[in-house]
Amino acid sequence: MEHKKNIYFLGIGGIGMSALARYFHAQGYMVSGYDKTPSPLTNKLQQEGILVSFNDAIEDLNPIYVEHKAGVMVVYTPAIPSNNVLLNFFKNDGYSLAKRAEVLGMVTKQTTNLSIAGTHGKTTTSSIVATILLYSEKQFSAFLGGISTNLGSNYFYQKGIGEQHISVTEADEFDRSFLKLSPDYAIVTSTDADHLDIYGKKEDLEQSYIDFSELVTNPTCRLYAKEYANNIEGVSYSASDKSADYYAVVTSKSGKGTHFSIANTVGEEEIVDLYLNLPGHHNLENAIGATLMTLKAGVSLEAVRNGLANFKGIKRRFEYVLDTDKIIYIDDYAHHPSELRAIISSVRDLYPTKKITAVFQPHLFSRTQDFMAEFAHELSQIDELLLLPIYPARELPIVGVTSEAVLEKISLKNAKCVAKENVLTELQNKEIEVLLTLGAGDIDRLVSPIQEYYGS
Repeated sequence: MEHKKNIYFLGIGGIGMSALARYFHAQGYMVSGYDKTPSPLTNKLQQEGILVSFNDAIEDLNPIYVEHKAGVMVVYTPAIPSNNVLLNFFKNDGYSLAKRAEVLGMVTKQTTNLSIAGTHGKTTTSSIVATILLYSEKQFSAFLGGISTNLGSNYFYQKGIGEQHISVTEADEFDRSFLKLSPDYAIVTSTDADHLDIYGKKEDLEQSYIDFSELVTNPTCRLYAKEYANNIEGVSYSASDKSADYYAVVTSKSGKGTHFSIANTVGEEEIVDLYLNLPGHHNLENAIGATLMTLKAGVSLEAVRNGLANFKGIKRRFEYVLDTDKIIYIDDYAHHPSELRAIISSVRDLYPTKKITAVFQPHLFSRTQDFMAEFAHELSQIDELLLLPIYPARELPIVGVTSEAVLEKISLKNAKCVAKENVLTELQNKEIEVLLTLGAGDIDRLVSPIQEYYGS
């Protein structure tokens, strides 16, 4: 990388890619990139002085990337389709190319790396870890898969390198990317089946998580959630299972938060006087993993307590958009049946007497095909549903895999398929008590207009 002064990102608007782009821009590199459509993330990059193009035409490239290709590194994401004009130009013209995970591995290799993987929970756990470090005296950087409210970004950097510098990385399991990292401490939050279009079968996905955890040579520095990732050789934790090495003891609940301690079966002293300022059983489990990881990495218990108590959450992860006497509106990234189950059950626990209306956008044809029955089951647990068309991302349609096919399996009278542009009109004709917008595609574009309508 030392000979590459110009970095071009293909898919720069992705949550992980934009964090890396910010890192290199802060280090003084010339950074540009391409993405398919504008978004709040690309707007932010442009505001920070990074050039972003939404046209994949070669003639739109800055001449420096064409005339001085020996000094150019092209970073790309698997979300970029293989027929992308720029990707093929760079490949065929002899440029140095690297996947995002490879570059992230290079950037963090000389640091003490705290890496968090898992089908669900990795973004929240990573963000809690980063927030705890924010309250510590440790020098650190963070590359997150979501916008941390505490950090105000998906990226944080304090200048420094070497083992005294801690890096926090969210480790992506897609196409085995996380095997390019060099973690010193690792968490696996869950190994639920996903990305079966890549892995083929659940067992192969589970093996990749085992391989990831074993990148950490010391088993006592490998952490895993007992209920959801029990094939890992390491230290187990749980929000409820008392047979885990470490488990939560809830002492009381206060508003949307939880007072708890962490007991153990390994003969250590109980970790007491903890408070997580976030609702949900699944978030309590994420907090336990983050607590154990940071304590093992030498962070003080005082910093852990402060980080947990002051954690403000992540954009699109159980995010309260509105919380008034008239309406409760929560936006969440949930795009897997297990994630839907977690948020719906948490909302039910918080608001047992209120009607729940959800707008859900399925993400990927392959995921919808693999889990159609499971999606239908979880969506049947709410009171009222608006189902959007499947967001394709990198995929082409699959015959018979549609939102209408999911709807047919849903045992809910008040459910219908609607176009995204008609959602607000549909909602205006309903009596809303608790509203959820759910999905990993572009459903987040609905948040502002919905907020504006109900918040006015």
